[in-house]
Amino acid sequence: MAGQAASLWLCIVCFGVLFPREATCMNKSEKAEMRAKVLEMFDHVYSSYMLYAFPADELMPLSCKGRYRGVDPSRGDIDDILGNYSLTLVDSLDTLALLGRFDEFEKAVRNVIARVRFDQDVVVSVFEVNIRMVGGLLGGHVAAAHLQSRNGLLPWYRNELLSMAKDLAIRLLPAFATTSGLPVPRINLLRGIDASLRDSEREKFTCTACAGTMILEFAALSRLTGDPVFEDKANAALDYLWRQRHRSSDLVGTIINVQNGEWVRRDSGVGAGIDSYYEYLLKAYVLLGDEVYLHRFNTHYRAIMRYVSQGPMLIDVHMHRPYSAAKNWMDSLLAFWPGLQVLKGDIKPAVETHEMLHQVIRKHNFLPEAFTTDLRVHWGHHLLRPEFAESTYFLYKATGDPHYLHVGKLLVHNMDRYARVRCGYAALQDVRTGKHEDRLDSFVLAEMFKYLYLMFSEPEHVPFDLERFVFTTEAHLLPIRLPSVERRTSLKDSQEARVAVADEEERICRNPSLHSQPDYAQVIRESISKAGPASGDMPSCPRATSSREPRLRASDFAAGNEEQLRILSRMGIRLVTMNDGRVQLLHTSSEATSLEDAEDGMLFMQEMIELSQQQGNLEQPSRVVQLLSPPHWGALSFTAGPAQFGVDFTTNSGLHGPAKRAESFQLCEEPANPFILSGRIVIAQRGGCMFIDKARFVQNAGAIGLIVIDNHRGSTSATSPVFAMSGDGRNDVEIPVMFLFELEGERLLQELQLNPDMIVYIGSKALSEENVRRSFNFPSRPGKCHRVNPLLRFLPPVCPRPQASQPDPIKLSPSVHLIPPANGEGQPVLNIRLDLLDPSSSRAPHEVFNLLVEEVRFFTNIASLANYDQYMSLLSRLIAAATNDGNGGLFLTAEEERFLQQLARELKPLAAVQSAGASETGRGRTHTFYYVLDSSVIQTVMHEQGDILYLTHQEVMAGDGNRSALSVTVALEPKSREEKPPGEH
Repeated sequence: MAGQAASLWLCIVCFGVLFPREATCMNKSEKAEMRAKVLEMFDHVYSSYMLYAFPADELMPLSCKGRYRGVDPSRGDIDDILGNYSLTLVDSLDTLALLGRFDEFEKAVRNVIARVRFDQDVVVSVFEVNIRMVGGLLGGHVAAAHLQSRNGLLPWYRNELLSMAKDLAIRLLPAFATTSGLPVPRINLLRGIDASLRDSEREKFTCTACAGTMILEFAALSRLTGDPVFEDKANAALDYLWRQRHRSSDLVGTIINVQNGEWVRRDSGVGAGIDSYYEYLLKAYVLLGDEVYLHRFNTHYRAIMRYVSQGPMLIDVHMHRPYSAAKNWMDSLLAFWPGLQVLKGDIKPAVETHEMLHQVIRKHNFLPEAFTTDLRVHWGHHLLRPEFAESTYFLYKATGDPHYLHVGKLLVHNMDRYARVRCGYAALQDVRTGKHEDRLDSFVLAEMFKYLYLMFSEPEHVPFDLERFVFTTEAHLLPIRLPSVERRTSLKDSQEARVAVADEEERICRNPSLHSQPDYAQVIRESISKAGPASGDMPSCPRATSSREPRLRASDFAAGNEEQLRILSRMGIRLVTMNDGRVQLLHTSSEATSLEDAEDGMLFMQEMIELSQQQGNLEQPSRVVQLLSPPHWGALSFTAGPAQFGVDFTTNSGLHGPAKRAESFQLCEEPANPFILSGRIVIAQRGGCMFIDKARFVQNAGAIGLIVIDNHRGSTSATSPVFAMSGDGRNDVEIPVMFLFELEGERLLQELQLNPDMIVYIGSKALSEENVRRSFNFPSRPGKCHRVNPLLRFLPPVCPRPQASQPDPIKLSPSVHLIPPANGEGQPVLNIRLDLLDPSSSRAPHEVFNLLVEEVRFFTNIASLANYDQYMSLLSRLIAAATNDGNGGLFLTAEEERFLQQLARELKPLAAVQSAGASETGRGRTHTFYYVLDSSVIQTVMHEQGDILYLTHQEVMAGDGNRSALSVTVALEPKSREEKPPGEH
C-alpha cells in the first residue's frame, strides 16, 4: 500500500563494506595537516598537565589543577586508579616517544625515575595499575631502549623504568593468593591484602577482564627480567577462567567469585567487564607464540559470532542461555572489537560494526557510554574513550580505505570543538547537552592521541617499526621478540595444546575477497552519510555512473507483500525483531546479490528514512480501550494505538469481552493453559518477540482480541505519539490488536486486579456511558470465584466472603535472618519469613506469593538460576498448601522433588541479612510439611538430605491476636548424613 512505510514503526540502519584500496580522497598534504593538528592538540593537553597538575595523577581541566588521592573529594571506585604516582605522566611515556617528542620524552623519563615511588598506603585497582602503570613503565622502557640503541638517545638510561615496573608488579602479587588463582580486585600498595581488604565482601568478586588482562604485561616483565613468577600468575588466572567457561556455549560471564569460582553475573558480551580478556588471549598468542591462547580465543570467538553478534550489533546474552538477550543496549567499550577482528583477520563483520558505531557518533558527536540498538542514548556520559579511534586506525591499515581517514578527521574535529577547554580536554557529562566534567583520564594521552597520530602518519613519521610490536589494551608498546623464560607450568604439555596445534584452519587469518570496484565503497559511504544526521559532509571520490533498472520504491512498499520482501532480501535488506518488539530494517550491502542491488538497497533505505521523517509528525488514527464494568460504566477509557495486521475497526465499530492478563506476560511462546484465554481479550507486555507473534499465540488459544502494554517505564499517550504496530508481511491474524502505553496499561492492570471479571471494549471510538448502561446488564459481584494470580494456578479459586463489614487491611511483614548453627556446629540457615496479620480467608494468596518472591529475589541469587520458572511454579504449590490449610498434604512429582533439592543446593544469599540467634517459636498449633510429611518426618529428611528447602506454616498466639508465619528455610550447605541421629535435630 502506498504510504504505509510511514506508519511502520521501524528502526532503519544501513551498513556496508568499505574496501577500495585505489581510492585516494585524502592527499599527503591533507594528512600532514591533520597530523600537525593532532600534535597541537596533544601538546595542549600535555603541557597543561605538566604546568598545572604534575606530579599529581590526573589533570582537572576545568579547575586547572592536579587531582591527588586523599586530597581531593573522593569519587568512589573511580579513584581506585589513583595512587599519587604521577599516573598521567607514566601512561604518556611511549606516546611522547612515538609522536617524536624526544626531548619531552627524556625529561619525562627523568621525572618518573626521580619522583615516582610506590610505597604508598593506598588501595588501588589491580587491573588498572597493571594496564596503566606497569604497562606504562614497560612501554616507556621499551621506547627508551629502542631510541638508545637505534638513535643514540638517552645514553644515560640503565633500565630504571624496567626495575620500577618489577617493583610495582611485586606489590600486586599478593592479589593472586586466592583459592582460584584469580586476583582480588584491589590491593594496598604498602600493606598488600590488609585486614580491611581481607574482611571485605566486595573483594571476593572481580570482573573477567580484571582477572584476564594481566598476561601481556606480566609475561613481558618475566621475559625482560628473567623472573617467571609474573607470567606464571597471569597464566594461572587465564587457565582458571578458561575452565570456568560455560561448556555448552563457550561463553564467560562478567563477574566471578575469586574464592569459589562461581559466576555472580552471567551476562556475556564483548563490552565492559569482559572486553580485554578476549583481546589478551589473541595478543598473547601474537606476543608469546603459544598455540593454546589462539585455540582459546578461536573457541570464544566462534561463540561470540554465534550468540552475541547480531549483524553489526553486539548484544549481551546470558552465558547459560545464549539465545536470550541480557540487555537491549550496548556500551562504548565494545568499540575495540572491530580492531580485534582486524587482527583476527575477519574483516567483513569488523567493517559492519564499525559503521554502526560511526553512525552513532555522527548522530551524537561522540560515542555515549551506552546506547540502544536503535542508536539512541542510553547513558550520555563520554570520557573521550579511545576504542573507536583504535578500531578506525586498524581498519584503515587493513583496508587502505580513505573513508577511515575522514572518520578520524571527524573524531579530531569533534574533540577539538566540543571537548577543548583552557587547560586541556574535558570529559562530557552528557553528549546530548555537551556539558563538561572536570575530568581527564590518562588513557586520552596514552591511547587517543597515539591512534589519531598514527592514522595520519606515513612510516617515516614513526620512529618504530610497528609490525614488530604489540599494542596492549592501554596502547603501550611491547616487542614481539621477547627472551624466553623457564616456566614452572607449561601449557605446551597439555592436551589442550595438542588440540590447538591441530586446529590448523583457525590458525590462518582469513580475509574475504576485497571488492575492487571504486563504486562499491562510495555507495556505502553515501548510504551512511545519508542515513545519519548532518554532522559535516563526508567528502566523496569521483565515481562512475551506471544505468539502473526500475526498482522498488519506499512509497510503494507494502509490509504484507511477500514478493517485495524477496526483493528487499536481494538488496541486502532484512527485517530483524528487536527486544522491545519493534522491527528493524537492516541494510548490509555485502549481503546484496550484486553491486546494483546494493545501491538499490541504499536508495530504498534513504527513501524510507525521508518518508518516515516527512510523515513522522502525522498522528496515527487512535483507537480506544474502555472499561465497561461497574463502577466505571465506560467512564474510564484509554487512548490506544492500532496494528497493521489483524482486524482494524472502522468508524464506530469495536468488540467487547472479559479481559485476562497473560500468564507469561510477554507472551512469546504458546500459553501453558490456553483454555483460560479462550473467549477473552488478552493483555500482554511488549518485548521479547514481535507484536504479531503475540497475536498469533493468543489467536491460537481462542482469544478474541489482544492488548499490548508498553515496557518503557513512564510512557503515556499524553506525551508520546500513537503509532501502528508493524507485522511481518503475513496476513494470518484475524483478531484486533491494540497498543497501550505503560501508564495507561498499568491502570488497566490495577482495575483488572480489583475486578478479575472486568469487561473491556476495544474499538475506534469510546461508547457513551448511557449506551453502556442501556446495552449491558452487569450482575452484582457477590460471589464470583476467581483465580487471583496465574502463577498460583494450583490454588483453588478465591471466593470473596459476604461483605457485611469491611475487614481490616492485610499486613505483610517480611524479614530475612541468617540463623547461625546451634552450638557452633553444622551449617548456617538462610530464613526468609513472612508474618501475616489477619490470617483469614480474606488474605489474598497472590500477595503472599508476590512478596515472598520479592524477598527471595532481593536477598538471593534465585533470579539468575537457569530453572527459575520451575522454581517459581514449585514455590507456588508450596505456598498453596501453606495458605489454604497448613494441615493438608502436598504430593510432589519426582521431577518436582528433584527441582526442590536442586534449588536448595543452588540458592545463595547475596545481600547482607539480619542475624538471629535461633528460629522463633510460639504457643499454639505448628504445621510443618514437606511432600506428605509431618513434623516428625521432616526431621528425618533434614538428617538424610540436609540441603533441602522446606516451608512451615505456623499459627501462634501473640499479644496482638493470631499471627500466622510462613517461612521458607534453606540450608546453605549440605549437612553430613552422619552428623546427628534424627532425634537430636
